[in-house]
Amino acid sequence: MDRRKGGLKRSTATDGAGVPLGIVSAGANRHDSPLLGPPLAAATTRVGPHWPEDVTVHLDSGYDSGVTRALLTGLGLHGEIARKGVPAPIQAGKRWVCERTHSWMNGFGKLHRCTDRDSKIVDFFLHLAAAFVTVRALIREARTRYRWDTRPTTRRLK
Repeated sequence: MDRRKGGLKRSTATDGAGVPLGIVSAGANRHDSPLLGPPLAAATTRVGPHWPEDVTVHLDSGYDSGVTRALLTGLGLHGEIARKGVPAPIQAGKRWVCERTHSWMNGFGKLHRCTDRDSKIVDFFLHLAAAFVTVRALIREARTRYRWDTRPTTRRLK
């Protein structure tokens, strides 16, 4: 294993619409399972008592460990964790929502090409991208939920 791997790893908890509820960043040489706790804790505090009864956390094979299972059990959440050694397209399941959110956040060039070493700067750009993704999701939801006579016909955000 190469411990000198450069880059950024982020773990994001999203809702069903792809809105980031909790996010944490770390160096690319970190294992995935310790990065799961902070986003889930942030999501739990933001959602509060309105947390649905049966919450399923969809995780990729990087989270396949006893630490992850113990954390999910402690939070009272059900987890669907992809198995190691099985090709990803077969078991991608409902993780596409979170993957789509990561793709939206990668659309912001500074985050995609993040070379800063200061974690405060990295977290700033990460949370700024999450704010943009959240605002876009709110606008997208409002366009279909709230209609008015002079509503623009284009779906493009200006």
